[in-house]
Amino acid sequence: MVEISHAPVGQAPWLTLLGWGEGGTQGLTAASRAALESAEVVFGARRHLRLLPPLNAEVNEWPVPFAYGIPALLDQRGRRVVMLVSNDPFWFGAGSTLAQHLSADEWLALPAPSTFSLAAARLGWPLERCNCLGLHAKPLTRMRPYLHTGRRLLVLVRDGEAVAELASLVSRFGFADSQLTVLEALGGDNERVRHCRADANLPEDIAHPVAVGLEVAGHGPALPLTPGLPDHFFDHDGQITKQSIRAITLAALAPMPGERLWDIGTGSGSIAIEWLLAHADNQAVGFEQNAERAARARSNAGNLGVDWLEVKEGSAPDVLNDTPLPDAVFIGGGLSQALLDDLWHRLPEGVRIVANAVTLESEALLAHWHQQAGGELMRLELANATPIGTRRGWKASYPIVQWRGVR
Repeated sequence: MVEISHAPVGQAPWLTLLGWGEGGTQGLTAASRAALESAEVVFGARRHLRLLPPLNAEVNEWPVPFAYGIPALLDQRGRRVVMLVSNDPFWFGAGSTLAQHLSADEWLALPAPSTFSLAAARLGWPLERCNCLGLHAKPLTRMRPYLHTGRRLLVLVRDGEAVAELASLVSRFGFADSQLTVLEALGGDNERVRHCRADANLPEDIAHPVAVGLEVAGHGPALPLTPGLPDHFFDHDGQITKQSIRAITLAALAPMPGERLWDIGTGSGSIAIEWLLAHADNQAVGFEQNAERAARARSNAGNLGVDWLEVKEGSAPDVLNDTPLPDAVFIGGGLSQALLDDLWHRLPEGVRIVANAVTLESEALLAHWHQQAGGELMRLELANATPIGTRRGWKASYPIVQWRGVR
């Protein structure tokens, strides 16, 4: 039997997270109006407070950065408090941040239509088929994986300069034919919707708050959805797990939503980056001795829209200390008996481990390890057709020996 907890009878939540749009009180429900009118204290950003009607409540402007306002809010426990939150508090809003500091019976949320909903309604786009990205405080390169011809993106951005940066990135990635719609102050008296191509001259008077609707068009290189991106997507110095081997390796690592990878000897970062591309909630830490390669891995991650890749510089196993434990480990460089022994003692049961070897010495090490720890051992040999005079023949790559197992 499932037990459901309830707030004590008669004890109402002291905090109301009230969805607030550019229309101010015009679009409020009866419940939202009642909460606002009965409030003793109201918090909100400056642009929200300017739309408030006269109230009997104490009104406080929320500071920047956002986290600075949380202690003052929590000090109001026991009073009737309303916090004005942009539209839907739990869709790229402040609700999820605040809920971490509160018990479930302390707060009530009264959402308004999200900016994504308002934008889709203006454009006539089916919201469930749009990619919705909140990038007002995140790098705009995070839209890179979604740039596929024919797709529609709804993107929340910081201001007019960010709109110009977004349009420039779209063009640089090869999608200059994309149709861009700038949507300002949706739901308010100053609402404005304007259309142009991504490579056109943008208006200079774009006002906050602003969203962008993007209909992707062009012949730029889109990122495939299956593992094994073509090697040209990565800047590298030769230290890269090549496309075909990378696809097999990622299949062995088997990323699942929310999991963390350790990529030891990350090189160009290709394995860790594709792990992150598999799902937006995935995490990855790369470990690399060479500072230049570490910087290159970070750059590759940013260019491919997964800038949250963490790269630690140093040699394993020493550099592994003080790093949250992973769900999977890939060893692409620095393979040694000491490293394997360390991982076997360090990691909890159930962690998936994949190691690739190309030299005779590392092959022998994996063969011995397979006998000792079990798992699977396989030899991967690939050859490509290349010219031999006027004919063709097979040119073999170095064979890869791969061990895969579970701690």
